[in-house]
Amino acid sequence: MDSDEDTDTDTDTDTGVELTIPSGYLRRLIFKMRAASLGDEDTPRDARDNAQAGGHHITLSEEVDPDATIEELVEEIDGMDPDHQHELVALMWIGRGDFAADDWDEALALAAERAVTPTSHYLLAHPTAADEIASGLEELGHDHVLQDGAY
Repeated sequence: MDSDEDTDTDTDTDTGVELTIPSGYLRRLIFKMRAASLGDEDTPRDARDNAQAGGHHITLSEEVDPDATIEELVEEIDGMDPDHQHELVALMWIGRGDFAADDWDEALALAAERAVTPTSHYLLAHPTAADEIASGLEELGHDHVLQDGAY
């Protein structure tokens, strides 16, 4: 059975954790966050602000735009379903070692409970969020998402 990588939410991992964020979307989001993080380190804040003021928005495509901006990520993350936002935060926490993979339900519940500020601001305040989310995927047995875009 073939599945579309943008809608694939199925999983058969050892942890039994089923993510609801479409796998292809999650893959591209991680790549965008990494690209924005690299730009964050190399680009002065004033230059980033000027670029964002120009209104340039990239679309979700298979190619990751290396000039992805923080503004675009804020819009994209905050436009996600709240359950998907909670999954991103829980993945980051598992990836950085705050929770074990077996504690997924607890991490997810705490992410929902603590969702008092925009998720984008919380995630993007952590320069290594993309790598931590990727590590969280690995801990849950979904590390292949970054290679093949499917759970």
